[in-house]
Amino acid sequence: MQIPLQVTFRDMPQSDAVETRIREKADKLERYYDRIMACRVVVEMPQRHKHQGKLHSVRIDLTVPGAELVANHALHEDVYIAIREAFDAMQRQLEDYARRQRGEVKNHAQAGPLN
Repeated sequence: MQIPLQVTFRDMPQSDAVETRIREKADKLERYYDRIMACRVVVEMPQRHKHQGKLHSVRIDLTVPGAELVANHALHEDVYIAIREAFDAMQRQLEDYARRQRGEVKNHAQAGPLN
């Protein structure tokens, strides 16, 4: 099953090559959790940075049953590296979410009064 995907470009031209890479990365997320309902990716080049090169920002919003997962910290001059870092962060979040859904995460026992 293919994930419903929405890709948005802000403050930069739309790129078929970048969108293809995003689709490939989004499809791989299903390996970690197969009940993904939607994936929204925003690629932008914020103008507020006083930096020699232009930085690309990638934000991923993933909708899964009962939660919304967000990866929003990938900034890099190379858009493909920013995409990779954002999807790596989302993969870690998705793996953690899947573990919690399967009940594999141990709950710490409440500490009682020390007597």
